[in-house]
Amino acid sequence: MEKLTVGANDAGQRLDKFLTKTFRNLPKSMMYKFIRTKKIKVNRKRAEIGQMLAENDTVELFLPPEFLEREQSDSLFKNIRPSFGVVYEDENLLICNKPVGMLSHADKEGEKNTLIEHVKAYLWQKGEYSPEDEQSFAPALCNRIDRNTCGLVLAAKNAETLRVMNEKIKKRAISKFYLCRVHGVPKQKEATLTGYLKKDADANKVEIFQTVPKNARYADDYKRIVTKYRVLAAVGDEAILEVELVTGRTHQIRAHMASIGHPLLGDGKYAENSADRKSGVFRQALCSYKLRFEQDEPSVLDYLEGKTFALDMDKIPFCKGLNG
Repeated sequence: MEKLTVGANDAGQRLDKFLTKTFRNLPKSMMYKFIRTKKIKVNRKRAEIGQMLAENDTVELFLPPEFLEREQSDSLFKNIRPSFGVVYEDENLLICNKPVGMLSHADKEGEKNTLIEHVKAYLWQKGEYSPEDEQSFAPALCNRIDRNTCGLVLAAKNAETLRVMNEKIKKRAISKFYLCRVHGVPKQKEATLTGYLKKDADANKVEIFQTVPKNARYADDYKRIVTKYRVLAAVGDEAILEVELVTGRTHQIRAHMASIGHPLLGDGKYAENSADRKSGVFRQALCSYKLRFEQDEPSVLDYLEGKTFALDMDKIPFCKGLNG
C-alpha cells in the first residue's frame, strides 16, 4: 500500500489526472478498475474518477508494486549553470530573456540543454524547486519561442500560476509584441494583416493564404491569423518593425511578413538568405521584446494587470545604433 498527501501544486486537479502523472506504469484501464473496486481511496473513503483533489487530501493505493513505480526525475538541471536573463520575478512567475540558439523545450532529437532545464536549475539553486518534494508538478513554460528567436518567455513556479497563465494566453489577456528587422520598407507605416496559415509539420514550415482554398481537403487545417505591425525605423532598404501577435501561430511573424514581400533578415526558411549570411546575419532578426498583462478575471495574478515588461531596444543586436 502507498499513501500520498496532496500538496499545493497537486490540488485542484482530478484524481485520474493526478494518478496518470504520478504513476506512469499504471494503465488507465486498470486505474479506472482500481477506483471502482475501492483499491484506490481518497481520505480513506471510496473515490470517484473525476473527484477534485484538495491540498492535504490523502490518496491510498492498495495495488501491486509494479503499478506504483514512479518515473525517475531527470536531474540534468542540477548540473546546469543557468544562462538566461531574469527580466522579472516574484513568488509565482518568472519572466526570462531567452538567448538566441537555445531551445525552449526538448525537441524530437532529444536535446536537453533547453530553457526549461535552465529555469529548473535556477529555481533549484535558489531553493525554490525540489523534485523530491513534488508528486507531479515541475516548473513550466507558459509560452515558447523558436530556437533562433530571442526574448521574453514566461515560466510558472507553481501549478496555480500555470493554470491561470494558460487561461490568460488562451483568452489573449496577455498582449505579445516583437521587434524584427525586415528587407524593404513597407509602404504602409502601420497595418493589420490577416490571412490563413497552414502548417506542414513534417517540413516544420507554414504557408500563408489570403482565403481558405475552395478545393481544400481539410478546411480546419487553415488557421486564421491576425498580425499587426508598425514601422519604427528605416535604415536604407531595411526596416525595424514592432509586431503585435493578435493570434499566435507557428512561425506567424516570419511567414506573414514574407508573404507581403518583407521577409526577416537572416531567415532562410521563408526567404533566400545567402546575401544575409555573407553579411554576417545567420539567424532571423526577431525578438520577443514586450509583454503586457491586460485586465482579466480575478486570479492569483491580479497584481500584474496593467503592467508591461519590455527589453531595452538598444540591447537587441539588430536594433543597435538606430535613428528612428
